[in-house]
Amino acid sequence: MENGKRKIMWCLTILVVAAVAIGVIYYVKTNMSPAQQTKGYLIRKWRRYPMAVNQDTLYVKGDRNVEVTKREVTLGDLVSMECSNRVILPHLKTMKVLKIPENGEKRYVISILKIIACIHEKYPGLEVQNLGETDLIVTYEMQKTPSKWVHVAKTILVVLITFFGAAFSMMAFNNDVDVDKLFGYIYYWMTGKQSSGFTILEVSYSVGITIGILVFFNHFGKRRFSVDPTPMEVQMRLYENDIQTTLIEDAARKEEELDVDRANRLGAHRT
Repeated sequence: MENGKRKIMWCLTILVVAAVAIGVIYYVKTNMSPAQQTKGYLIRKWRRYPMAVNQDTLYVKGDRNVEVTKREVTLGDLVSMECSNRVILPHLKTMKVLKIPENGEKRYVISILKIIACIHEKYPGLEVQNLGETDLIVTYEMQKTPSKWVHVAKTILVVLITFFGAAFSMMAFNNDVDVDKLFGYIYYWMTGKQSSGFTILEVSYSVGITIGILVFFNHFGKRRFSVDPTPMEVQMRLYENDIQTTLIEDAARKEEELDVDRANRLGAHRT
């Protein structure tokens, strides 16, 4: 009699467990899309979190030269990012990409492919499109706040060097072409009198040089005469571009660039 009761209890237990299992399987099957059914349940569970959606696209844009003031460099320090999935952006911006050692180098060249590889390590299904530079120069600068007197001293020194350098150059040019003698001849031909060295020609020449310099450099103090960049700014940008190009090419030639196809130091510095 006891054996019969035990058999009945075991049968009832097996039927209940089977019914629960069939119900769970039916619920899962009916609530999964066809694409998820082919890829398994874990894909569905992965997609339930916005951080891991495979259909999202991340747009990144980085400048060619980036200066940082902290040793632990995050992705947000290097590139600007935009994505329709707002949940993943805070995680990406705080993701550590590079850790600069105390006595290490102060400048690194990082390929954008290495940054994309770091993103894919955390979000394998995320599509990344680069809208900026292909190589980034990361320069570490210690954050220092010089005193006000240091800025004043530098400004005075630059003003003095520029003033006396320009004055010497103009005097040397005038002396080479003998402007005084030329103006004397012109004044004598026009008036029939000998020049005293301080006539309308010398005054007009001095005023013309001043106006020409202001118009050429396109600003006086903080005021600009037009929205166009000044020739000095154009030359400075060209000089900066040449320096950046040289740094990138030298790093690639010496195999010091942090890239995906090299066993470089980026992975060692990441935390």
